[in-house]
Amino acid sequence: MKKTLLALVLAATALTAVPAMAETLKIGTEGAYPPFNFQDSAGNLAGFDVEIGLALCEKLKVECEVVAQDWDGIIPGLQAKKYDMIIASMFITDERKKQVSFTDPYYLAAMTHAAAKGSGITDFTNEGMKGKTIGAQSGTTQADYVAAVYPDADIKLYPTQDEVNLDMANGRLDLEVGDMIPLLDWVTKNDDGKACCELIGQPITDPKYVGEGVGIAVRQEDNALREKLNAALKEIRADGTYQKINEKYFSIDIYTMK
Repeated sequence: MKKTLLALVLAATALTAVPAMAETLKIGTEGAYPPFNFQDSAGNLAGFDVEIGLALCEKLKVECEVVAQDWDGIIPGLQAKKYDMIIASMFITDERKKQVSFTDPYYLAAMTHAAAKGSGITDFTNEGMKGKTIGAQSGTTQADYVAAVYPDADIKLYPTQDEVNLDMANGRLDLEVGDMIPLLDWVTKNDDGKACCELIGQPITDPKYVGEGVGIAVRQEDNALREKLNAALKEIRADGTYQKINEKYFSIDIYTMK
């Protein structure tokens, strides 16, 4: 009788003990930053960030929904619980750590300059950029870099990187600063097959601006989720899932930049 009673108690406990991560989780991403996150021809969110996020959810054995959020509001959206994590190529910086917690990096990054082919720009000092029109996406570390390094330039900020690129292609900018990999993708794969622009100067790798790499942001109180994501990231690196996704978009392993 005691064994039967114990079995009933254990069964009831099992039924009522809902796993901590059994619910659907939401991933916030920008949806305007190809090839990392963008809307495909059917209007669905796609890209490297999105596929990595869904692969992590599969390891966590949870359903995940991906939602789009403008970059300027992406951290406030997380804090307002519109989604549970940000997977949107966000640099891990000390300033952002004051607002969110980050997982381990899921890829490394650098920034770069781009200009029209044959621009002749070689002086990347404030004096060399004086009077030139420089573009960057607002609310990014690229915008911070331009403001700090080129204070005497005419700085134009845009809601999305695509809008920066468009003004560069149309000759409205002398220079732009952006993440190296998306800009490399843009200058080699634009619509008409004739790249208007090229990457110039040395990669920008100052940790003040590129941080410790690119991480997944969660709310500061969600430490358990952060640790589970870290464990899942190690799994997809170990079993080849990460590499398969990487090879769809890039010719190098962006986790190691080799």
